[in-house]
Amino acid sequence: MNRHQLGFWVLTALVVGNMVGSGIFMLPRSLSEAASPAGVILAWAATGLGVLMLALVFGSLAVRKPELSGGPQIYAKELFREGSHGSLLAGFMATWGYWIGNIAGFVAVITTFASYLSAFFPVLTSNKVWLNFGSFTLKAGNVLTFLICSILLWGTHAICLKGMKGAGRLNFIATATKVIGFALFIIIALFAFQKSNIGPFLAPRTDASGKTLGLLSQVNAAAIATLWAFIGVESAMVFAARARRKQDIRRATIAGLLIAIVLYVGISVLTMGLLTQNQLIASQNPLVDGITNVLGPVAGQLLAGLGLISLLGSTIGWVLLSSEVPFQAAKLGVFLPTFAKENSKGMPKISLWISNAFGQILLLSTISGSISAAFDFIIYIATLAYLLPYLVASIYHLKLIWTGETYSLYKERVTEGIIASLAAIYSLWVIVAGTANLKTFLLGVALIVSGILFYPLLLRYRKAQSKNI
Repeated sequence: MNRHQLGFWVLTALVVGNMVGSGIFMLPRSLSEAASPAGVILAWAATGLGVLMLALVFGSLAVRKPELSGGPQIYAKELFREGSHGSLLAGFMATWGYWIGNIAGFVAVITTFASYLSAFFPVLTSNKVWLNFGSFTLKAGNVLTFLICSILLWGTHAICLKGMKGAGRLNFIATATKVIGFALFIIIALFAFQKSNIGPFLAPRTDASGKTLGLLSQVNAAAIATLWAFIGVESAMVFAARARRKQDIRRATIAGLLIAIVLYVGISVLTMGLLTQNQLIASQNPLVDGITNVLGPVAGQLLAGLGLISLLGSTIGWVLLSSEVPFQAAKLGVFLPTFAKENSKGMPKISLWISNAFGQILLLSTISGSISAAFDFIIYIATLAYLLPYLVASIYHLKLIWTGETYSLYKERVTEGIIASLAAIYSLWVIVAGTANLKTFLLGVALIVSGILFYPLLLRYRKAQSKNI
């Protein structure tokens, strides 16, 4: 069968769909909590520029090294001598961390779906107590949210098993619908924007310990949240092995990023003018609450419906992405071989089952807290898992530029050297900003280091394989 099924538009839809997912709905609240309007705008500017540099790096590497597909983490093995133990270990650990980060990504999308479904079914936020066990309280809303999230997860699993073409088409339809819908939201918000809701443009914020944060500290704090909005910019690169034309990977990455920037900046800034700062920070559904203030509850429900369509498409894209990462790595020999198994449709069946089983475990976070708390927790544990592969890709690009491999023109090396350097600096900056929060650092490191428990399985397989030869 033809495995090169993904053209430019489907690849672009995967990029936009995976970026414009949970973040666009929940980030207005997270950003208002982290920074004043001035800090939010500066964080968007810095993140937009940094992610653009990363997108250019991803696009260049996809064209220059088409045999290395499956995501930015795969370049970790190329930083060491080919066939060495260091190469194998780096490839495995980077893939493990990035894979777990992707699983956290689709769990964030699914929990946001439940949040917007609660606009139609308020019982999902019911505080009725079903069970008390010591300090643990089981509420009706949390149980129902967990069940809805689980049904969405395994329904998406069934769709993905049926083949890339059908899943890609559904994702494209959902992405096109949400781009049109969010463009309408931006137009309405422009006319309804109230400057008085912004509050002080530059105002201090306090962290969890009560310490006052100045503008620079606010930008650092908001940069983690704004980066989360762009996670998924590498989606076309992950599916490079399934693309019809390698050039489409770079084009889809840039096009998807530009569409996402317009939507994200427009919506996050304009939502601040639809709700007061206090309303925004307290909101579980900031976009719905904002449009309801302007046009009434019917408009809010229509937007919630658009959110559900959007998040359904994003869930498909993220589940596909999460299974593709270890699948491609296993085919390159740097991940557990069982993940390389396919079904008759060419889909990574074992990878899908294991990825979604881990996702189901993470969904347990919705049992004991609010949806927004679950969303924030998942962002925390995923941040470092994404940042390290982004830094690895930038360093590998610099290595190619330094050695001149795949380059024939000196001018190209200089231009792309500047881009790769800026991408690396940006990645380092956000890592430092993010790991200043000890919780983020420890959870991120724990995620990545936990893979070492499974590394001996890969060594055992390779040893058995070498004996057979």
